[in-house]
Amino acid sequence: MAAIYSLYIINKSGGLIFYKDYGSKGRMDTNDSLRVASLWHSMHAISQQLSPTTGCSGIELLEADTFDLHCFQSLTGTKFFVVCEPGTQHMEALLKVIYELYTDYVLKNPFYEMEMPIRCELFDINLTQAIQKDRVALLGR
Repeated sequence: MAAIYSLYIINKSGGLIFYKDYGSKGRMDTNDSLRVASLWHSMHAISQQLSPTTGCSGIELLEADTFDLHCFQSLTGTKFFVVCEPGTQHMEALLKVIYELYTDYVLKNPFYEMEMPIRCELFDINLTQAIQKDRVALLGR
């Protein structure tokens, strides 16, 4: 069974710009993935406003019985979140690697328009390699 179920990238407006399923049990259709992204964006924004601590950046980890959701928000407001098996460790590091791939292969692509869906072959290839390396590392732990 895969440790990572799915990856979402949401732009600063809450629009889903990238979604990849990594073999989760219940595959979602496009509408469901859009709903999840929109719901997470809203919950993240509300948590920032309701937090009792000043400077809170929102929810970073949501733990449930059947999954964990790890989130990384860039300085530009783009959110990267991974849905994975409960108790999966080191997802923060993986999210930062994914962010680096995003900056290297998406933002530096002269044909990419900001805030639009990501369609970049080099990003897909390198993302797949990073996920594969992470899975191998998880098996070795």
